[in-house]
Amino acid sequence: MVRKTKGFDHKAHPIYTIIGYTETREEGLQLLAEYNKNPYDVDASKITLKELFEKYLKTKKYNKYSSGSRESLNVCFNKSVDLHATPYKEIKAYHMQEIVDESGGYSSQGAMRTFFKHLDDYAHELDICNNKYSQLITTDKISPKKKTPFNMEEIDALWDNLHLRGADDILILLYSGFRINEFLELLVKNIDLEERTMKGGNKTETGKNRIVPIHPRIFPLIENKLKANRSTHLIHYPNKLTKVSYHDYRKMFFDPTLTTLEISHVPHETRHTFRSRLDSAGGNKVSIDLLMGHASSSVGEKVYTHKTLDELRETIELLD
Repeated sequence: MVRKTKGFDHKAHPIYTIIGYTETREEGLQLLAEYNKNPYDVDASKITLKELFEKYLKTKKYNKYSSGSRESLNVCFNKSVDLHATPYKEIKAYHMQEIVDESGGYSSQGAMRTFFKHLDDYAHELDICNNKYSQLITTDKISPKKKTPFNMEEIDALWDNLHLRGADDILILLYSGFRINEFLELLVKNIDLEERTMKGGNKTETGKNRIVPIHPRIFPLIENKLKANRSTHLIHYPNKLTKVSYHDYRKMFFDPTLTTLEISHVPHETRHTFRSRLDSAGGNKVSIDLLMGHASSSVGEKVYTHKTLDELRETIELLD
């Protein structure tokens, strides 16, 4: 037992704080020397990864994240179950690396590394640990994947199979340019059927709460979705009124629909298709950037941001 006198009781007997336990006296003296050099809250040092994450969930910083980021952190927490009961101060780089290596592909590994980085930063704020081992984590390298847009045959197949649950959603994505998480966050109150517009977007300052005109072809799809919708969100679970998570949405709607039609795409390729088709149709670049929530690269284009709704509508209706 390695202990430190922190005071005395009314009988002048020493009151000890137990710093930890070691197998040998030499290791104990080293631990005591480290503590004397940089004293820390012994109780805080006993906080487990699970307890640290639960405290982190109550921070203002966590609650400022988008729902997608919060969901990702929770998924990563579940993947780190082998370390849940381990005092965070005792977790080293190799412990984190093992979890990262077993978490899946490049994207999953990157998410796990981000998860540990958040916990390291928070633990450092609480004086639980001085080392940020997440900085030593490595992930698999990946070559950039080429995005493949939907072709017209695939888009026509979706129009011909609107009876498939999820086909209408994919078409709305193809004709609006929303990111999948922006689409899942889309609130009913932000859809104006009279003005034929949708307001959404949450990833960047340029893309937040942007106005997207509703293309005439998808107007009946959105109108139909709103008729029996009692949820706050346009997209919700079939048997309850809460917003669908990204993972459940892919499992329940997006992937099954495309599998049935023998089409292979990921959700982000709907957005890539939207941009590619507008480019091919000769759409105004500034309008396209505004519709997608992108900041224009040219200084002149950055200044010229006062596109009217009619101009945006004219651009989006270039899609057939």
